[in-house]
Amino acid sequence: MLADSIAVADIRKSTVSCTLDEFATECHRILAADSGLEGRKRVRALLGEVCSDEAFVATYLGDHVPMRQILYEDPELGFCIVGHVERNSRQSRPHDHGPTWAIYGQAAGETVMTDWVIVSPPCKGLPGKARHVRDYTLTPGSAQVYNEGDVHSPRRCGPTRLLRIEGRNLEHICSAFFEPI
Repeated sequence: MLADSIAVADIRKSTVSCTLDEFATECHRILAADSGLEGRKRVRALLGEVCSDEAFVATYLGDHVPMRQILYEDPELGFCIVGHVERNSRQSRPHDHGPTWAIYGQAAGETVMTDWVIVSPPCKGLPGKARHVRDYTLTPGSAQVYNEGDVHSPRRCGPTRLLRIEGRNLEHICSAFFEPI
């Protein structure tokens, strides 16, 4: 069971960096009260603040972190806080996160995100087809929610560090992939 949560205002006003436990506790409090769109928007705002916290980023997204590391997995609600440290350029195919959601928070470097609209779903083991909608850049301190079924693709042109909140551990989820048309 999680300890009593701290208020978002306490994290913002603190002169001492937020800890992972404090961040996870506040995410739990928010999502336990509202796991829908509004709750996710509140977690996104908090994630943006944490990604702007230089001490937090240095502690939890340092050089010791691999490309993907689960930093916290909530035993009650199932969401995960995942650290990603990309040391090289990388581009992902258009994809969704299956039956769950994810919130990407940029901590260092930049990620160009592309949103896609599904033209045809995956079928018989083949990727679906998707059409480009828009590109935008996540910069340090910015965060973006991807709800169930939202198709997107990140492109990183150099080293980056990010935190991602996953509604469920994506290691156990089958994402759908798409080919651009």
